[in-house]
Amino acid sequence: MSRRSYFVQIIVFLVCATLSVVAQTQTPDSSANTVHLIKVEGAITPISAEFIVNSIRRAEDIEAHCMIIMLDTPGGLLESTRQITKRFLASKIPIIVYVAPEGARAASAGVFISYAAHLVAMAPSTNIGAATPVNLSGGADSSSTMGHKIINDAVAQVKAMAEKRGRNAEWAEQAIREAASITQSEALKLNVINFISPSVDSLLAQINGREVEVASGSVVLKTRLAKVELHEMNFRYRILHKISDPSFAYILMMMGIFGIYFELSNPGAIFPGVVGATCLILAFFAMQTLPINYAGLLLILLALILFILEVKIVSFGMLTIGGVISMILGSLMLIEQPPGDLGGVFSIPLELVITVTAITAAFFVFVFSMALRSYRKKVTTGSEGIVGEIGITQTRLTPEGRVLIHGEIWKALSTTSQNKGKKVRVVSIDGLCLHVEDVK
Repeated sequence: MSRRSYFVQIIVFLVCATLSVVAQTQTPDSSANTVHLIKVEGAITPISAEFIVNSIRRAEDIEAHCMIIMLDTPGGLLESTRQITKRFLASKIPIIVYVAPEGARAASAGVFISYAAHLVAMAPSTNIGAATPVNLSGGADSSSTMGHKIINDAVAQVKAMAEKRGRNAEWAEQAIREAASITQSEALKLNVINFISPSVDSLLAQINGREVEVASGSVVLKTRLAKVELHEMNFRYRILHKISDPSFAYILMMMGIFGIYFELSNPGAIFPGVVGATCLILAFFAMQTLPINYAGLLLILLALILFILEVKIVSFGMLTIGGVISMILGSLMLIEQPPGDLGGVFSIPLELVITVTAITAAFFVFVFSMALRSYRKKVTTGSEGIVGEIGITQTRLTPEGRVLIHGEIWKALSTTSQNKGKKVRVVSIDGLCLHVEDVK
């Protein structure tokens, strides 16, 4: 091989190697240039926490560039929120919380989730704050030693995250102790968030070039031309998330009880029983994720028993009144609001309780009135129903003969002789023989 050919081969090799490096630099693999986007709406429950944690794990497995969580929440359980924030802090990819769309909020649990994220953005006309744990009455749960412990623990947690992410720790403490809430513009001025972004595209342009610290080291975000993949809750997550709402679970339970009652009252109807059993199973599943007070559940069952007894026993309304009181108290006690409830979202609205109780009481009062009316109505069947009825003699009564009543021919006995075709009234019945008299 000549020296000239040798140098040509070296030059060709260097050119190919350079072009390969340039191509790899300008066109990274699809996973490294992919941004995962998920949407979280409603209360933060064990179901939503599982969805977020699994979404982060999936994004890490394919080595996605980062993840954006579009958040709109009124609050949720402190324990579920803690699971999410722990996963954020241990994430190998950048996590960006985006409070959107317009009108959304990051209240209560949303504050903790936002402070744990690497970057936070808010859409116009959104708000963040009011992170005070509440009790059953909706006020700050600070009247007891347990209340103080919960609030102090929440403050320490959010301040630690604020220091790690370089955000305003003083305002975070105010959001917990004083239920402070601010708009997106105020949040940006107070260093609570990093950006105000009207859309996901604008957010990608804003975070491009930002350096964030993840569990595995520093990462420079390159999102200007990134591909966004939306990963929504699958059917299982949507169903579980929906029925874990306390109000929805309460309605399912009441529908289930009514369905079973209708089936037992009218055996063979089938449809009410199927619907009732399905609703009860879904309600019991939802109650596994909710802090149920079984004393409240027993009071609701007691109310239904009292309503049913009202139909069977004449109590002049006393059983109905007892049932109404028992159902209201049981419904209010059904969801035992946990001390770590951020935002007071785990409770059944009083309006719903009153509405369901009123409908239930009205239904059983209607059933009772119909049963009472039927009881007072004149008997039209059996031997009692024949007494007093008018019949036509089919033969001459001397004094025995036959009469036609209700389309049936009966043996009849009259105190006086009656000609054929005469109208007679049934006075009494003795076995299969009617005692009749002349109709004057």
